[in-house]
Amino acid sequence: MILAVAVFAPLLGSVACGVLGRAIGDRPAQAITILCMLLASVCGVSAWYEHIWGGVGTGVSQIADWIDAGSFRLNWALRYDSLSVSMVAMVTCVATLIHVYSVGYMAHEKSTTSRFFAYLSFFTFAMLMLVTADNLLQLFFGWEGVGLASYLLIGYWYDRPSANRAAIKAMVVNRVGDLSFAVGIALIFFSFGSVNFETIFASVSQHVNDTYRLFGGEIRSYEVIGFLLFIGAMGKSAQILLHTWLPDAMEGPTPVSALIHAATMVTAGVFLLSRMSPLMEFAPHARDFVTFIGATTCLFAATVACVQNDIKRVIAYSTCSQLGYMFMAAGVGAYQASMFHLLTHAFFKALLFLCAGSVIHALSDEQDMRRMGGIWRAVPVTYVTMWLGSLALGGIPYFAGYWSKDAVLEATFAAASPVGTYGFVCGTVAAFLTAFYSWRLLLMTFHGTPRADAHVMAHVHESPVVMLAPLVILATGAVFSGWLLHASLIGDHNDTYWQGAIFVKQGNHVLQQVERTPLLIGLLPTVTGVLGIALAYWFYMFNPALPQRLAARYARTYRFLLNKWYFDELYDFLFVRPAVWLARELWQVGDVQVIDGVPNGLASMAEGGSVQVVRIQTGSIAVYAFTMLIGVVVIVSLFLLVR
Repeated sequence: MILAVAVFAPLLGSVACGVLGRAIGDRPAQAITILCMLLASVCGVSAWYEHIWGGVGTGVSQIADWIDAGSFRLNWALRYDSLSVSMVAMVTCVATLIHVYSVGYMAHEKSTTSRFFAYLSFFTFAMLMLVTADNLLQLFFGWEGVGLASYLLIGYWYDRPSANRAAIKAMVVNRVGDLSFAVGIALIFFSFGSVNFETIFASVSQHVNDTYRLFGGEIRSYEVIGFLLFIGAMGKSAQILLHTWLPDAMEGPTPVSALIHAATMVTAGVFLLSRMSPLMEFAPHARDFVTFIGATTCLFAATVACVQNDIKRVIAYSTCSQLGYMFMAAGVGAYQASMFHLLTHAFFKALLFLCAGSVIHALSDEQDMRRMGGIWRAVPVTYVTMWLGSLALGGIPYFAGYWSKDAVLEATFAAASPVGTYGFVCGTVAAFLTAFYSWRLLLMTFHGTPRADAHVMAHVHESPVVMLAPLVILATGAVFSGWLLHASLIGDHNDTYWQGAIFVKQGNHVLQQVERTPLLIGLLPTVTGVLGIALAYWFYMFNPALPQRLAARYARTYRFLLNKWYFDELYDFLFVRPAVWLARELWQVGDVQVIDGVPNGLASMAEGGSVQVVRIQTGSIAVYAFTMLIGVVVIVSLFLLVR
């Protein structure tokens, strides 16, 4: 019951705010959604505590009958296990803080904000439905729900063409992954005769040797399903090839960025692989692909973040990179480490985005770091909390990222496989780059000579308490969450925490091997992180002209990174332009000339004939009589000839 309240309270707030918002005004509407979110977070944390430490076992709470079509029956139910309650507690707490922060951030919005808060709460509800689903169709409902909510929130400022383009881009790119996910669900139903998790997980071992005939050969069904599920996760969690929508999602208000990147949508793919771990464990080639894509994304996004100038885009590419870490861990079978990094990342990434929003708020909506600097004394709380978030992101001992990111890297090393080694190398290099771009952001934003104009600098101010309080709470999580959760989530007794919610097949000893990682390997991420910070100080504090000189000297490399490896340009050439050309041809030829042209042409011919017929109607009796006489002569002549 308590879990159901946590899930449906945001829906209640969203409906109430959306229906009554304009009638009751902004403040009451905001209060309704925040009260519902507070109730959800209290219930979510209570459900988590009761399940993990209160002795409440795993179970399923039936809500209603859903589908009854012949032999196919499905209930709407909430799954109650360690994986779901951990996600519910995290999502509700972070989303509540973002709701509270939004009150201050959206205070200067000229139009009513009830629509914005209704969307935020609906986004939260959709994610909660996803993580508590008891079957794949219900999970897909939440999956599509967060996609819809992201479209609405990214395009919230619908009067901006850039926001509309970004919202459409997010929807279209995610459709590619969602199609793969839907096909994966269909194949699971074909194999197991059900989409219910209990039925699937109980019979996984019975279908290990099932195969499909593809491309002239036999391929194990679990490998095909694993690939399809992960491609779906690639779209939702913005992995390389399907990542292009995520940086453009910055067009929405900053609280939206925090919610998408920290607590909801982008973590859905990571959650999916952990939920489907009983099946993924028997698809080693699919997991190798997961590791490869995660490692490549981790490095790719970190390189791009090093040269971006929009403060939100830097953090967005950071999210892509950190999601790569999570997938690396899942790929080598360390699902616990993957979820551990997901949970700690939620705190420090939400913190960094909200701090960026506080900076934008202080600088009159400025987002370009090249027009910032020298403001740290004017925004001390924002400055300190952003430092704490950066320390956690950079993996500096003993902040949250140190515990979880190092666990991921140690797991890839412990896997002792070629793809695991690739992941370890990419992750270690990315750790260096992460520290570099994090301190580049800090130094360009807060230190040095002010680069904003005098009018903007005259109005720099700290954010109101309603915005600062969530920063302080999230900063506390960024500092202590890794230390508090480390032993429970990935320690020697992690089975006590997960209680079977994550499946690890016999022979998978990655987490046990992590405890035997050589000291040098364990220290390497920290050392590279410190070196990255030192390099950022050298570039942006002690020798600020050096970055411009390097950019000029290595102009091609700089442009390559600045243009994000030209993925957008490549996709524009391969997909967008051909699609536009095809659409134009179908419009101008198929629609205008064929569909409209044929009936219009026939009508034109009929019109021409009717004009000639009308000319015969002169109204003269003499002409009519002469015409009749001619007709009589013709008929009589024909009659005589035939005879």
